[in-house]
Amino acid sequence: MKIDPRSIAIRGRKLGVLLRNARQAAHKDLEESARFLGISPETLEAFEFGEAFPSLPYLEALAEFYAVPLTHFWGNSLITEQKSLTPDQLDIIREIRQRIIGVLLRKSRQEQGFDLEQLAEQVGIDAGQLERYEFGEEAVPLPILEALAHVLQLEIKAFWDQERLKDSRQIPDQRWQEFQALPEELKNFVCKPVNRPYLELAQRLSEMSVEKLRAVAEGLLEITL
Repeated sequence: MKIDPRSIAIRGRKLGVLLRNARQAAHKDLEESARFLGISPETLEAFEFGEAFPSLPYLEALAEFYAVPLTHFWGNSLITEQKSLTPDQLDIIREIRQRIIGVLLRKSRQEQGFDLEQLAEQVGIDAGQLERYEFGEEAVPLPILEALAHVLQLEIKAFWDQERLKDSRQIPDQRWQEFQALPEELKNFVCKPVNRPYLELAQRLSEMSVEKLRAVAEGLLEITL
């Protein structure tokens, strides 16, 4: 199915809003953010207004710099405030990621039976441009990468840097979401200080081997009989 160019433009504008929101929430200005990426402030501003599109490695670097989950750029919610981190050797990481994405693109294209011209036509770019993307010579703008993934029947997650998704800073958010998913009566039980001994007992039981649990169960059975 051929991709409508308008959908790419709309995606770019939405991405720009999320980029600007993440930067402002991290209290970063255009100049320092652009300097971190090694691009001009004008280029970053174009990203934020949807006039140009960042590549996935750029997006991953900004997620690191703004201290937001990478998934923020696929969400619909704005954030308020974040602390930022500065990763080492950003240029090397970005170049490696660019080449990895190219390899994944080429492999997926070949597996789906597309030649360069066929796939390029589906997303409205020329075959030479696609070839440069595949060889990591140029970064793939994110909306173009999403369009390519769609045609190749892949989720965009297939191109994500999986190591960055394991960032420990995301764990508290994940645990909070898991807690929020609990039934209301269970959340109330957990939140009452008087129930802490029961929770600690449950934790200790969960760490026991099957043999020890069986012995405990048999002991309780003898008491109740």
